[in-house]
Amino acid sequence: MNSIPARGTAAAAEAGLVRARKSRVAERFLPLLMVLPSLAAIAIFVYGFIAWTGYVSLSDWNTLVKNLSFAGLQNYAFLFQDFRFQADLRNTIFFTVLFIAATMAIGIFLAMMVDQKIRAESFFRNVFIFPMALSFVVTGVVWQWMLNPSTGVNLILKAIGIANVPQWYTSTDIVPKLPLGQIDFGLPVALIAVVIATVWQQSGFAMAMYLAGLRGISEDLREAARVDGAGEAQIFFKVILPQLKPVTVSLVIILAHISLKIFDLVYAMTGPGSAFVTDVPGVYMFETTFRGNHYGQGAAIAIIMLLLVSLLIIPYLYKSLRKEE
Repeated sequence: MNSIPARGTAAAAEAGLVRARKSRVAERFLPLLMVLPSLAAIAIFVYGFIAWTGYVSLSDWNTLVKNLSFAGLQNYAFLFQDFRFQADLRNTIFFTVLFIAATMAIGIFLAMMVDQKIRAESFFRNVFIFPMALSFVVTGVVWQWMLNPSTGVNLILKAIGIANVPQWYTSTDIVPKLPLGQIDFGLPVALIAVVIATVWQQSGFAMAMYLAGLRGISEDLREAARVDGAGEAQIFFKVILPQLKPVTVSLVIILAHISLKIFDLVYAMTGPGSAFVTDVPGVYMFETTFRGNHYGQGAAIAIIMLLLVSLLIIPYLYKSLRKEE
């Protein structure tokens, strides 16, 4: 008679173990099932399209008629021998350097000013960061009017007696104009106008990042440096800047990513420009693919842009993962 309750207890215990095992399996696979749709979408619409673009870049599809016959590196060889693409690479180098340097310099200056516990601090923060609320297209159109040689800023310069006003984005001058391949290597003067517009929009973002970094630096470090006899300049370069290194690295990665793939601001403000002095790979890719119907060459430009961005992003991600480990 006592065996019946014993068998019931064993069965109940076994059922409990089964339920617990099923619960653990559900806990393990439920999160995966939740993110599976997103993973599938990323696999198809990001990595799948990247793979397709790479495949098209190796094809001979350069007309309206679809032709996916293998062409090897023919499209890439054409680009690196092309005057316009060489000019684009030159413009990208100078634009990236000027854009990052000016944005970071203005950003840290504004952050230092706002960090002085000034009155109406929130007002100035909003004013400086407001341009980020605008699209690059709007920024391009506004600055196109402001830097037009016949209107905008030049009217003010003429009013105060400056006769030789800048030509801004219509200039074709290149400084110092060193022959290299099919192009003159140097800074296209017209590109400065594009840099000004881009810096105006992104410097508020740099200010916000640097301001967050400054607020994370203990005031005790600065006071200790002052007690040791350090001046404000020494405190800035020896105490503050080293503490802001993580912010600076992140900012360089983000700004370089923006500069390497910029399209809409340049397209709205100047377009390729005379002799392609303001052209960038993004504009060239758009016109090659959707206006010239050279899909293989357009895909090759896209892959080169991806590789340029990857040269910055992958080392940063690798270093971040190593640091976490």
